[in-house]
Amino acid sequence: MRMPVSPKKPIRPKRDWIEWAAWPDSEAARTRARDAGGLVQYADYRLTKRQFVTAALVGGGVVFLAAFLFYRSIPAALVLSAAGIVVPRAYRKFLLEQRKVRLAQQFKEALYSIASSLAAGRSVENAFMTAHEDLKLMYPSPETEIVREFDVISVRLGIGEPLEQVLTDFSRRAGIEDITQFTDVFTTCKRSGGDMVDVIRRTSQMIGEKLEVQQEISVMVAQKRFESRIMMAVPFVFLAFLSLTAPEYMAPLYSGAGYLLLTGALFALGGCYVLMSKIMKIRL
Repeated sequence: MRMPVSPKKPIRPKRDWIEWAAWPDSEAARTRARDAGGLVQYADYRLTKRQFVTAALVGGGVVFLAAFLFYRSIPAALVLSAAGIVVPRAYRKFLLEQRKVRLAQQFKEALYSIASSLAAGRSVENAFMTAHEDLKLMYPSPETEIVREFDVISVRLGIGEPLEQVLTDFSRRAGIEDITQFTDVFTTCKRSGGDMVDVIRRTSQMIGEKLEVQQEISVMVAQKRFESRIMMAVPFVFLAFLSLTAPEYMAPLYSGAGYLLLTGALFALGGCYVLMSKIMKIRL
């Protein structure tokens, strides 16, 4: 008699914690780099080793000082300073968002150049080639995101690849809504024989207006963001001031139930920081 065999549970791959912490030489990062074929994947950002180490040390140092102010214990501060390992991840996310903002702004300038070339009677492919030269004059650095992308576009057009396919690949790697929408509209318009000049002009105008609104919002939120950071720093400054000027007044906090009170206050500050960050994160 055959015994029933229970189905095997699927083996889940272990989470790559090194990749989670944004270490540049993790296996997942190397795999994505190989899959991209040397092209930039704008949904991913690889920190250099120097950036990673600097961010981790700065984060660990800040956490160490904050923990020492709260607990007055070097061993406890050293243990808690390990939380600084999350700083490179946050720093990578910040750099990733900044790069996407730059690319969107640069793409708007590229559309203006393309629209001008089309209005002058050039073909679509020649308009992109002309925009490539205009962008080189506008952004002298060859490492500028849009210049590198138009380098790729020019090479691929030179070997006979369809422009629609090249733009689709670019929009997929960019992961930016404006570029994706432009690519979809451009592909549909080119296949159906629509007014390409009007489409690109309207698209560039819409993207420009959206970016202007985003910049206005960023300016308005910048002051409140600065105020929130001051508010987050005040408890630590106040605690340090009292510890230096009235240590006997603060002594009860560093024994018994005082540690529980300080821990609760520390978690409350962390919750306030997360809440303020979410409130000030406005997307269009």
